[in-house]
Amino acid sequence: MGRNAIVAFVARRVLTMVLMLFVISFLIFSLLYLAPGNAVDILLGSRPRTPETVRLLTEQYHLDKPFLTQYWIWLENVLHLDFGTSIQTTLPVADEVKSRLPTSLFLAVFAFVLEMSFGLLFGVLAALKRRGSVDRGLVAVSVVGLSMPAFVSGVLMLYVFAVQLKWFPAFGAGTGFTDQVWHLTLPAISLAIVGAAYVVKHTRAAVISVLDQDYVMFARARGLSAATVMLRYILRNALIPVLGLSAMILSFLVIGAVLVEVTFSVSGIGQMLVRAATSQDLPTIQGVGMLVAAIVMVTNLIADLAYMAADPRVRLRSRK
Repeated sequence: MGRNAIVAFVARRVLTMVLMLFVISFLIFSLLYLAPGNAVDILLGSRPRTPETVRLLTEQYHLDKPFLTQYWIWLENVLHLDFGTSIQTTLPVADEVKSRLPTSLFLAVFAFVLEMSFGLLFGVLAALKRRGSVDRGLVAVSVVGLSMPAFVSGVLMLYVFAVQLKWFPAFGAGTGFTDQVWHLTLPAISLAIVGAAYVVKHTRAAVISVLDQDYVMFARARGLSAATVMLRYILRNALIPVLGLSAMILSFLVIGAVLVEVTFSVSGIGQMLVRAATSQDLPTIQGVGMLVAAIVMVTNLIADLAYMAADPRVRLRSRK
């Protein structure tokens, strides 16, 4: 695929992302008027209502201007990463997000590595041992994993490995790389279970499909080693469709982290969003909502580019 084609593809996707974020931003801003009560009462939160506070909020959020003008001013601030002030903490939402985002990203990457590693390993193993006891056992475990919500597995992990066995901390995110890995192991495993089960299912099907192809038979007939056949012919072709699932898996990790962070008292954006929803902290909800939407779209773009790089057929189709 030529450089111009890649640039054109990325440009189209970025343009689509910008348009989608524009629509999402309008819907998120509209929450201020769709929520029960008037805008001033929502922004006041638990603070006492006085003429002075009403005047200050009206000036700060331009509530005396038409709706579309308010939205445009808010959007300009968002483009400068200014999401307003948290009702709950009275701190800038951007500062709150900045302090919590690294923990959430660390947890998401940790969980992604776990679910892809174990999902691919067990998926390939199940395919190679198909119709055997190992295959049946792994398929049964993956079905259980698919049906187990992240917060249920989180509570189970917390009770067994933190409360009973005391192998891992029961809460917190830790400080420093090693301490963070130790603190976030249980949350990452809880978050990765469903995704890993999904990867096992699709990897097994993809590997079985490739095992039945003629080129695999010919490679074995040429006397190539089992490792060479596995790496160059089976995995190289079987993992291409699995790679396409990575965007969906990453999107699930962003969404699933909300309940896991609450379960393990991890100070990430998921916990921040739940607390904001509980206290009707609308500026925080708007800020986190825009951030999550942007992260999901960027991860989808990265996954599409990786899929194009891995599969020549996609590159050829994109030229037409």
